[in-house]
Amino acid sequence: MKKLMENIFEAIGETPMLRLKRITQHYGVEGEIYAKLEYLNPGYSKKDRPALQMIEEAEADGSLKVGQTVIELTSGNTGTGLAIVCQAKGHPFIAVMSEGNSVERARMMRALGAEVIMVPQCKDSVKGQVSGQDLALVEKQTQQLIWERNAFRADQFRLDSSCRAHLLHTAEEIWKQSGGMIDCFVDILGSGGTFAGCAQGLKAHNPNIRCYAVEPENAALYAGKKLVNEGRHKVQGCGYAMDLPKINKAHIDGYIQVNDEGVYQMTRDLARLEGTFVGISSGANVCAAIALLRGKEKGKTIVLTLNDSGLKYLSTDLFE
Repeated sequence: MKKLMENIFEAIGETPMLRLKRITQHYGVEGEIYAKLEYLNPGYSKKDRPALQMIEEAEADGSLKVGQTVIELTSGNTGTGLAIVCQAKGHPFIAVMSEGNSVERARMMRALGAEVIMVPQCKDSVKGQVSGQDLALVEKQTQQLIWERNAFRADQFRLDSSCRAHLLHTAEEIWKQSGGMIDCFVDILGSGGTFAGCAQGLKAHNPNIRCYAVEPENAALYAGKKLVNEGRHKVQGCGYAMDLPKINKAHIDGYIQVNDEGVYQMTRDLARLEGTFVGISSGANVCAAIALLRGKEKGKTIVLTLNDSGLKYLSTDLFE
């Protein structure tokens, strides 16, 4: 049990782990799925971890000054984590986000004191389906604002501290909670920090743990597939079909592709069967785990993260 806290960011991390026995029974597979309940962080996502790590390391090395503005592009989850941490530490925070993401995320960040800049999508983009081209427009706006506001960039794609949060904490918690009795780790690629940090950390304990990179089937760049429908898909915050600076391909033991229909159904099943009210990328991770248990990892134990809360998707068609 954590002690009495003085700051909300002290509640980040040390999330519970749940065996998804009802899901494995429902889908008729042999093996185990252990799910780290990251949506129970105070910002309702795993991105609270890198948000805290990036700010604290930047404060410690002097690259972030007292009271300096912090800025980052976000699909909403990293921005929410940064809004929480920055508010508690006295840094104004600016979130730059594509209009293609769900409105709950922007509203939540504003409620937490952040300034939120919404960037229109590309001409042919679809709301709810943020592409790499859309993200490039957000990046351009972010760069302009860094210069205008003399801001510190909490760059979740490039800062070592972003994946170090998962190397030092998430991976270690997984190892202890599972007693080291795991065979595989799966994770859908967003910024890449969770996969990079957890794969490195888990393989340091046991190099035989196999780590699988998950991507939407329309945007399976790392698996070497051609983009379908210009890479559009409905897994928000993931599958941008772009190079991810922190991914070490030597740690990738295989690739799994998931489709929108299967991911949506799995996310609904997670709520109905397990009582875990989570978002789309969480469903993607569990879809990938089920695919592995039906195939090459039959009978094995797979660990993954349930990434964010379903409360962030109520304006979408996910729970209609």
